[in-house]
Amino acid sequence: MDRQVGRLDCRDPVAVTAPVIHVAAALVVDAAGRALMVRKHGTTMFMQPGGKIEAGESSLDALRRELDEELGLRPSADDLTWVGSFEEDAANEPGHRVRAEVFALTIDAALTVAAAEIAESRWVDPRATGDIDLAPLSSEALLPLLLAR
Repeated sequence: MDRQVGRLDCRDPVAVTAPVIHVAAALVVDAAGRALMVRKHGTTMFMQPGGKIEAGESSLDALRRELDEELGLRPSADDLTWVGSFEEDAANEPGHRVRAEVFALTIDAALTVAAAEIAESRWVDPRATGDIDLAPLSSEALLPLLLAR
């Protein structure tokens, strides 16, 4: 996949001055091309699994830690392919932007585990997401990326 950088309009003062949350996220897909989406406790928006990168941690290490904590997935570093950096409005932090280092992962096993701060996980067809509320990063950048494959 080509490296992509999400839209950042420098003419928009909010986009320029909004605090940025740096995360690592996984574009997890199955053999049918569905994307794995998660929803955190106390929120309504579904997004790709992942989380904040801790001090001194690489984005790849952060993602592997988050996938294990949230979903019980333990992919090797070789299983994850870097997709790119994307930036959009944060889903659950008003007035913030999220910058995600995104890696792709294809899995063939059914996934039912949701732990840590994850309330629900769901497989979503990127062509027909249904009535779920999607995070801007998912709806504006990552699911369209899957459709372009």
